[in-house]
Amino acid sequence: MLLAHGARPKPINAITASLIFGWRALLKIKHVPEQLFDVTAFPIMFTLLFTYMFGGAIAGSTEEYLQYLLPGILAQTVVMITMYTGVAVNNDIRKGVFDRFRSLPVWQPSVLVGALLGDAARYTISSSIVIGLGMILGFKPEGGFIGVFFAVALLLVFSFSLSWIWTSIGFIARSQESLFFLSFVVLFPLTFASNIFVDPETMPSWLEAFVNVNPVTWLVTAMRGLIHGVPDVESIGIVLIISATLVGIFGPITMFLFRNKK
Repeated sequence: MLLAHGARPKPINAITASLIFGWRALLKIKHVPEQLFDVTAFPIMFTLLFTYMFGGAIAGSTEEYLQYLLPGILAQTVVMITMYTGVAVNNDIRKGVFDRFRSLPVWQPSVLVGALLGDAARYTISSSIVIGLGMILGFKPEGGFIGVFFAVALLLVFSFSLSWIWTSIGFIARSQESLFFLSFVVLFPLTFASNIFVDPETMPSWLEAFVNVNPVTWLVTAMRGLIHGVPDVESIGIVLIISATLVGIFGPITMFLFRNKK
């Protein structure tokens, strides 16, 4: 019997493992380019549709309405695609891929963190498209590049934390269809019953009360402040607290399901 000589290879560290799994998530796009449709076509459709459909009626001017709308549309388009992390996980489970991942000598959370990092790259693409299109249409971010950068960074943090919810549900959902249905039931009220499109003060009191405590409302308020050069420290702090809470709750739940999924 031949024995291998030399030192035993060292296992890769947690960061490297997470980046490798993140690259795996991006490689899926190479083989199924249709996956980019939700981060390219949808942002363009939403931005154009809502700007020119509601701009004149709500603000009297599409250009004026665009200054109010674009940070909200930016948040909506990214938040709405956070569900795809759970869909990808559910697909890997059904194919038996996760059983092989759990047998690898790597930091186990890197499998999930990598998938989330891959999706963070998709969120960045979507954000760039919305901002680029907005600039073409006449959007003027008074906070400059720095304000836009921090607004997008805050959006990525929130979306990353929100993805942990869909990742955990991806382990227990019976099918991708059921996961899609559940995510839309949750995400539609969160995005449309918010301050993305109109000022909550124009709403009925019962709806305004819900909108004012909606996490997406806090996110959009924080992003508007950063983009327009008047940061709202309270909103930023609340968004960061919500994000940390989501990861703190659903991170351990997801890892428990990952280790015990049969």
